[in-house]
Amino acid sequence: MAYIGKSPVIGNFVKLDAITAVNGQAAYTMQNGGSNFTDYESVNQFLVSLNGTIQAPTDSFTVSGSTLTFASNLSTGDVIDFIMVFGNSLSAGTPTDATVSTAKIVDDAVTAAKINNDIISGSTELASEPADTDEFLISDAGTLKRIDYSHIKGGGITEVDRWVMNSQTYASTDYLTTGWSRHTTLTGAPHGTGLSESSGVFSFPSTGVYKMDFQTYFWNNANTRSYLGVDVRGTNDNFSSNDQRISLGYTNTSVAQDHSGLFLSWIYDVTDISNNKLKLRFDGSGTGSFYFTYLNSVKLMET
Repeated sequence: MAYIGKSPVIGNFVKLDAITAVNGQAAYTMQNGGSNFTDYESVNQFLVSLNGTIQAPTDSFTVSGSTLTFASNLSTGDVIDFIMVFGNSLSAGTPTDATVSTAKIVDDAVTAAKINNDIISGSTELASEPADTDEFLISDAGTLKRIDYSHIKGGGITEVDRWVMNSQTYASTDYLTTGWSRHTTLTGAPHGTGLSESSGVFSFPSTGVYKMDFQTYFWNNANTRSYLGVDVRGTNDNFSSNDQRISLGYTNTSVAQDHSGLFLSWIYDVTDISNNKLKLRFDGSGTGSFYFTYLNSVKLMET
């Protein structure tokens, strides 16, 4: 419809669906687009024309919910020309899509209740270590991506163990199969699950990259100068057919029946705890006695 002067720029302006007058009926259901209409605050927002005459709010008609009731029953031949509803002058009504800018929103006005639950707000505290499937946001070359906690957790050192073997005598090429026990004195070993040992074969508690240390104090039992060594053997099939060297070290005694020390260090990548095992073999001339012999293991990282 036309306006004198500048047209209004605020509020909703709705023309309701046409209503056919019914003889002897005063109350009618208001609809907009086929749905009951209740989007108003006061009867004073209504402009109603009946038989070409504008009706006075409250005096000529009232509204309640979606019902408009005339002051008296209509008769055959009466025509409800139109029903217009004007927006509240103190309200902008419902903005059209893409019309509200951030400048129109008051600072700190948006509460957590109005934010979708997949938005990170920090309103809820996580009081324990995240689960492996909990997700974090990272910037990958400027692109925000999700990543599971399992991929980024450090965990620190989770496995530390120490084994000892005392006063065992072996001939050359013998495997060090007896006398092993966990060394707990002043070490607290194991930290974590620790290694397991059976007849000199060591098994690992979990996959990962392990740093291994071996140290011993030899006694040469021979009556001549002798060399003494340790051959570290690993496998990927539980020593069924695969037996390969991981580390090797030698020392010697300058005279017969003398002592000497040996230290070895190596890295072992355990990818299968059922098949990746470890054992040690004596390699020397004659026989040797092992005193104060230690095997240390520290899990450095996941495989």
